[in-house]
Amino acid sequence: MLRLRDAVDAGIARLTPTVGTDAHSDAFVLLAFATGRQIASLRLNLDDEIKPETLSIFESAVAQRLKFQPISQIIGYREFWKHRFKVTPSVLDPRPDTETLVEQALELGPFKSIVDLGTGSGCILLSLLSEWPSSLGVGIDASDAALDVARDNAGTLFLTSRTDFRIGNWCDGIPERFDLVVSNPPYITERAMDALSRDVKDWEPRIALTPEGDGLDAYRAISNGAKNILNPNGVLLLEIGFDQGTTVTQMLMDHGFFDVHLHQDINGKDRVVSARLAPL
Repeated sequence: MLRLRDAVDAGIARLTPTVGTDAHSDAFVLLAFATGRQIASLRLNLDDEIKPETLSIFESAVAQRLKFQPISQIIGYREFWKHRFKVTPSVLDPRPDTETLVEQALELGPFKSIVDLGTGSGCILLSLLSEWPSSLGVGIDASDAALDVARDNAGTLFLTSRTDFRIGNWCDGIPERFDLVVSNPPYITERAMDALSRDVKDWEPRIALTPEGDGLDAYRAISNGAKNILNPNGVLLLEIGFDQGTTVTQMLMDHGFFDVHLHQDINGKDRVVSARLAPL
């Protein structure tokens, strides 16, 4: 009889040369995915028999991980804020650092109308709408495939009636104005891309990671265009790279925004810039 213990031990042994110290946690996550159990339940029942079909799913998942595919893409979701979001290779994998943007929005809000530029999975917009039941939101993205993922996530969270997902390029062609503009744009420099782990650079959409060059093109587009889609005294919240705070702050001030502030993530690094559009 092949036990769960045998399967996870074999998985750890296969994964260790590739993912190192993450092998143990990765193997348990993938076995939980294959069995449909919680990890805590697995640990308490490792002597249970593993069915052949379950073993096949697990071994296939381990093989995917050996190609450096992110765990979230293999199991199909990522926990973010208070919800589980569908993840595919067409969208950026939601990260805990981005929750800093959600936190700042909640401190400043509620806002009746929101637009999320470069929405990807929709995790930012949908997290905010779930907290503000009277709000409406629009998600803009340049990728049809990403928008399909965002729509699926909206459906899962029963937020379809309060969302509108559209193809677009930052602020261009948006006819209405909003109380809140949020964005986690691509900001990694072209040079820094080579230093990223293979989990990221080989599997996540490059367009969601970097605008190439100095990493600032999206901020240039948003700082120039956001004033045309914000209501007077409306708020702009941008995620930034840890070393981009001074540059993006000055960029926003140069475009007429005021009350510009930097906010730090859980590691104490600059992660979000907030700004307001002048009232009438």
